[in-house]
Amino acid sequence: MPGSAESTDPVSSADPVPTVVPGPAPAPEVTAARTVEGDDPLDRAVWRLRSRGCWCDAAALLEPHSVRHAPSALRRAALLVERCMFTATGWAEAEDALRTAEALAGDDDERGGAACERGHLAYAATVLGVRDRADEARSALGRAAALLAPTAAGRPLLDFRRGLMAEHVADSPDSARAAYRRAHAGATAQGDTLLLSFTWRHLAGLALRDGELTEARHGFAESLRIREELGFLVGTAPALAALADAAPEGDAVRLRAEAARLFRLMGGVPTWLADHLSTAAAAT
Repeated sequence: MPGSAESTDPVSSADPVPTVVPGPAPAPEVTAARTVEGDDPLDRAVWRLRSRGCWCDAAALLEPHSVRHAPSALRRAALLVERCMFTATGWAEAEDALRTAEALAGDDDERGGAACERGHLAYAATVLGVRDRADEARSALGRAAALLAPTAAGRPLLDFRRGLMAEHVADSPDSARAAYRRAHAGATAQGDTLLLSFTWRHLAGLALRDGELTEARHGFAESLRIREELGFLVGTAPALAALADAAPEGDAVRLRAEAARLFRLMGGVPTWLADHLSTAAAAT
């Protein structure tokens, strides 16, 4: 089942993802909690599970540490929120983890980080059609903005998520672009490589919307390159599908076929990609 390592390990049966030539799925993008948060065995284990879509197992590794340690509780909540965005399941577990993180938060950075995750969970429920929680998302992200200093570690992720709200909920591409650019600059300064894969993709999506094909292809290609290099398998199919939307026809067919293969390999995750791949297949 999605979110658990009990299903077949996708890496063990997958061929290496090929490097592709530049070539966005118009879908609500998931946002990264962080990249690999260090180099100790726990960090590596959590990343390996997360990158393969085994969020529940990754969260279980953090559970003993999250009882009294606010950063671990927030990190665990972020994993379960990400699971909701990819699978449209696990809402109750994410809410419980968020309440724990909120209760343990002891300073503005921790409270701001928890508010950012609550805002993202509400955003996910809204764009996935589970329940309209747009007002809650705006309120939580606004609270995070008030708590997190401009130089705080969580600020680039917050900027990115405010861009998602602007693009997918408010339909304000100019506001979204400004937020994505702030997030991109912050992620670059902090070395948050995975977040850069998301900012590249969404800036490219807006460029494609404006007819800037060269800029769009470059951004989509950068997003895919980063995800391949990091081994972020669960995010590779969306990146391939995004490239296909800006690629020449021949490349687009190949890219979508590879995206569909990885999508099946990951057990149909992210769930929101299914409609896009079906629509693309019907159009070819």
